[in-house]
Amino acid sequence: MSSFIYHFSDIDHSKVHQVGGKNASLGEMFLQLESKGIRVPDGFATTAEAYRLFIDKNSLRDSIRQRLDRLDRESYGNLKETGAAIRKMFNQEASMPEELAEAIRGAYRKLREREENLDSVAVRSSATAEDLPEASFAGQHESFMNVRGEEKVVTAVQKCMASLFTDRAIKYREDQGFDHMKIALSAGVQKMVRSDHASAGVAFTIEPETGFDQVIFINGSWGLGDNVVGGEVRADRFLLYKENLRNNKKAILSKNPGSKEKTLVYSDHENSKGQNTVNTETPAEKRNRFILSDDEIEQLGRWCLGIEEHYRKPMDIEWAKDGETGDMYIVQARPETVHSAKEDQSSLKQYTLEEEGPVLVTGNGIGDRIASGKARILDSPEESDKLEEGDVLITEITNPDWDPVLRKASAIVTNSGGRTSHAAIVARELGAVAVVGAEGATEKIRDGQDITVSCTDGPEGRIYEGQLKWDEKVIDMEAMGDPDTDIMLILANPESAFGYAGWPVDGVGLVRLEFTVSNAIRIHPMALVRYDDLESGETRKEIDRLTAAYPDRETYFIEKLSMAAGTIAASFYPKDVIIRMSDFKSNEYADLTGGKQFEPEEENPMLGFRGASRYYSNEYREGFRLECLAMKRAREEMGFDNIKLMIPFCRTVAEGGKVIREMEKNGLRQGEDGLEIYVMSELPSNVIGTEEFAGLFDGFSIGSNDLTQLVLGVDRDQDLVSDLFDERNPQVKEMITMAIQKAQAAGKKIGLCGQGPSDFPEIARFLIKAGIDSISFNPDAFARGLQNVLEAEKNNSISR
Repeated sequence: MSSFIYHFSDIDHSKVHQVGGKNASLGEMFLQLESKGIRVPDGFATTAEAYRLFIDKNSLRDSIRQRLDRLDRESYGNLKETGAAIRKMFNQEASMPEELAEAIRGAYRKLREREENLDSVAVRSSATAEDLPEASFAGQHESFMNVRGEEKVVTAVQKCMASLFTDRAIKYREDQGFDHMKIALSAGVQKMVRSDHASAGVAFTIEPETGFDQVIFINGSWGLGDNVVGGEVRADRFLLYKENLRNNKKAILSKNPGSKEKTLVYSDHENSKGQNTVNTETPAEKRNRFILSDDEIEQLGRWCLGIEEHYRKPMDIEWAKDGETGDMYIVQARPETVHSAKEDQSSLKQYTLEEEGPVLVTGNGIGDRIASGKARILDSPEESDKLEEGDVLITEITNPDWDPVLRKASAIVTNSGGRTSHAAIVARELGAVAVVGAEGATEKIRDGQDITVSCTDGPEGRIYEGQLKWDEKVIDMEAMGDPDTDIMLILANPESAFGYAGWPVDGVGLVRLEFTVSNAIRIHPMALVRYDDLESGETRKEIDRLTAAYPDRETYFIEKLSMAAGTIAASFYPKDVIIRMSDFKSNEYADLTGGKQFEPEEENPMLGFRGASRYYSNEYREGFRLECLAMKRAREEMGFDNIKLMIPFCRTVAEGGKVIREMEKNGLRQGEDGLEIYVMSELPSNVIGTEEFAGLFDGFSIGSNDLTQLVLGVDRDQDLVSDLFDERNPQVKEMITMAIQKAQAAGKKIGLCGQGPSDFPEIARFLIKAGIDSISFNPDAFARGLQNVLEAEKNNSISR
């Protein structure tokens, strides 16, 4: 080992000042984590001393300083010219000192001796600074894949050194206040993983959007990982629950297939960026398959967890699967720098649109905020002069070359990209709003058009026509206080649950399964069960497309529904999460793929074939079986025993008994492993017969909307009589009071789910006085509802 070279077996984190954070991390993992089964490809790294030798032997120091002294630090108008001139010094005017070239050749020969079947190597840049050894320079410099032969390795190392002065790296150091001349570049030379024949991607040991730290986020696509890192494809996405990885339970919380349109593979010729790779069209058969099996996803998750536990901090990890051997590898790992750098916040901002407008395009929303401005469509960072401060940047895709431009934009919209693409990562770092993967944005939005970008509606981001009005509300969590009444949430979208996990709530009082069925599953359950009876060839074709990545059609439904339930249960574990079994009306079920064939046409679906009556009917029993198997999987195989189940629209006690027996037949036995089954108290028969229902069910939840419409005889879907619908009506309140008193007399818990207590302080006062056990709010009404409850408890205490 010379002073110019360290083999990975000689590197640990103490060498970070010599080989940079990226290469120090590779050496650390290579040495310390192999015993845990975590594979890191072997390799070596050039040192900071090697870089300084190159600079000094070629007398570049003064020339670089002179160029940087002429950099326009106001507008950076000559940044491109400055970077190009310095890189030319490295690549064309300088040569590799012979002693350094020979050290690289020798290290490469030793690597080939250790790896008998070494075909090619990756040469990656890892920057460091003597006085800032832990500084993150992620994404600022170049890497070169599939490099073959001693001389090409030497050339690639030289190119890596030159990439210390990419335009984006210069601007990054200017922004951070780093001295350019105190930074050095280490090149890591690593056995190439042939993921061009398999798959690759990135992983975070923290949910990248919300910072929820109990899950591992993995995504990836076919071929080399650059397509994922650069956001060139819509990648597959997987979420895993850490505690289940530790306990060897089913850990996958979600599997979302991406379209994976392109596959990046090696080429015999260099492209315009000096890379010998090319994008090819992914065959349809591979687009419809997940890139990893469940076992591989969980193995990768355990590796990521092991890496996080070793470093004791959230990590940003790159992985690759070798298509020739079938082995997986970790090829990079660095500390996650967005959420882990933030201090705990005792307050949060909620954004709510107050106007509606035409939706121009949708995509993956990043940022949980709203912004507006003039749309500015740019084809490349070279057009940055067209973007004014506060404009919304619209482009095909961004890469690190865009970094100096993005800081001027109020929001970022890209045609391509996923949640870990460059645009998404930079948006999070800047605290900006972004919608990535907004297909056709550059065509559907006009340059100069006024638009509003909203990312407040779960994972979907929307771009609206016009600059709409919105409300910003600051919620100080610590200052609000802790009520005696249990405060819970009403949730539908599983992907939003992580963002609410840290809120001061006692769990989830109502999970609406309908959202997952209509938005993620999209197929009528009976169309899956009775696929062979379907009359429409087009319907069968659509079902085949949606279920292509799954072993069979029933597994598609059961996995997706159980993972949705598990995601919410994991977010709040061990607090109660009460999941209501499906409560679509027949007209809503009919809108699902294949639904019209299995649903009756009803004059008033609100009072028809809905809720409990469906579950034991021959018309839907098999569909309910799938729901039960999904909940059984979530509770037993995934281990979420905090899940309670709730039956909606149960008209009679006899009907309730039929449903409980149907659940038993499908493996959901009341009382077994602590399973509790609640019933909605939303019909007058539920209230009047509370004592009898209490003998069958473990608890109650008042559905104030349905109860109000049935007490008053008002169809809440009918505009002509909507003005009569009022939860504050004395007879409605009398029914609610009766339900609370009877439930508590029977020793059963009872809560209420609805908008009333947040919209009307007097309803909150009424419920607290009546002795309600819990109140559940929609997240957008949480702060207002909590305040109403605290005021009501205070007034109730004074009145006593």
